Amino acid sequence: MTMPGVRASIQGLLKSARLRCASFETAEEFLRNKQPDGPSCLVLDVSLPGVNGLDFQRQLRDAGIQIPIIFITGHGDIPMTVRAMKSGAVEFLTKPFQDQDLLDAIVRLWIATV
Repeated sequence: MTMPGVRASIQGLLKSARLRCASFETAEEFLRNKQPDGPSCLVLDVSLPGVNGLDFQRQLRDAGIQIPIIFITGHGDIPMTVRAMKSGAVEFLTKPFQDQDLLDAIVRLWIATV
């Protein structure tokens, strides 16, 4: 599935679970938008146009933007997972993942913030 297809699929899943969501094509587009008020998380693909997801995670941290990150990837390996988790990711899902696994990760984040 193409990256736009993955975004659309995840957005549809979250909306079907009655979760508010926004979709961004690039890291720069995300940064140009107002950060959400209240509990939120970022579902971030490791493979992004331009900067990769792991580097974007570091950029967010360096900029003081603290948002929980759930990584998804079709090409993950153990070192990549370890790097993401050591840098603060809360979950690392390998495609294809079960929809429920993503929803469960989001719910765990929400419970941890209330």
